[in-house]
Amino acid sequence: MQESNITSITEFILLGFQSLQRFKAISLFILLVIYSMTLCGNLLIITLVSYSKNLQTPMYLFLTQLSMSDIMQTTTIVPNMLHTIVNEVGTISFVGCITQFYFFAVTECSECLLLTVMSYDRYLAICNPLRYNCIMNSALCIKLIIISWLISFSLLLSDTVTMGLLHFCGPQIIDHFFCDYLPLLELSCSDTSLLQLEALFIGLPVLILPFILIIVSYVYIIQVILRLPSFTERQKAFSTCSSHLTTVSIYFSTLFCIYILPTRGQSRSISKVFSLLYTVVTPLTNPIIYSLRNKDMKKAFEKYICKIII
Repeated sequence: MQESNITSITEFILLGFQSLQRFKAISLFILLVIYSMTLCGNLLIITLVSYSKNLQTPMYLFLTQLSMSDIMQTTTIVPNMLHTIVNEVGTISFVGCITQFYFFAVTECSECLLLTVMSYDRYLAICNPLRYNCIMNSALCIKLIIISWLISFSLLLSDTVTMGLLHFCGPQIIDHFFCDYLPLLELSCSDTSLLQLEALFIGLPVLILPFILIIVSYVYIIQVILRLPSFTERQKAFSTCSSHLTTVSIYFSTLFCIYILPTRGQSRSISKVFSLLYTVVTPLTNPIIYSLRNKDMKKAFEKYICKIII
């Protein structure tokens, strides 16, 4: 009997956060505010970098791609989550669920790769400043961006196709607020060993290896910063990578809590909270971190507002 192309389930039921149904109005309002602020904040970064010549540098070019990834991620998750809150439970078609999983996984992968590229950019800027402009030229920036997105879309396609060919025979209830990897895996009554092997194969280049490269980059960066003669120079050097380091810490710590640490004994509510952090909260914190702590972004914003008003 071939189960690979058979499915007796045409839709899934998303339970979302059942414990928050008593606070439906508040939850809906908070999510709407966060979603609106996330879209506005990330679109503002893209607009400012495109508008201001002072911001058209490799670091800010990579930042616009990170903003695009954040917009895609939150738009993939939040609208359906809002629908689930309004209706107390949400329904999503089988095709819609697999599609949501694909685009969510793509944004996860692209975010990891872009953060790695940004760490390499900071490494060159601090550890090899004299050759920075020569190495990190516009051609290399574009190549790194294209490679990051191509790897994300192509590498996750095989995993998603394998997921779509699994046999889901019930129950059709997903105790989560979106179609994530582990909840879908738990519902399948097919042999998932191939899918788990693919996930392990994909996890090495898109999660483990990028994390190691980022750690190595910052080891060299910190060594160089500590050797600077004055406190002012050390503070200035560290300020150029503090925003990126903060984003990396938030993003990878939540990812490791969900996908790397053992989930046995971990309640589903805790798992949902961690998922909420990196799918909804992190896309909001990125523009806040990079905007409020960046003088160049503030100046570009002031000039842009003045231009609109005048």
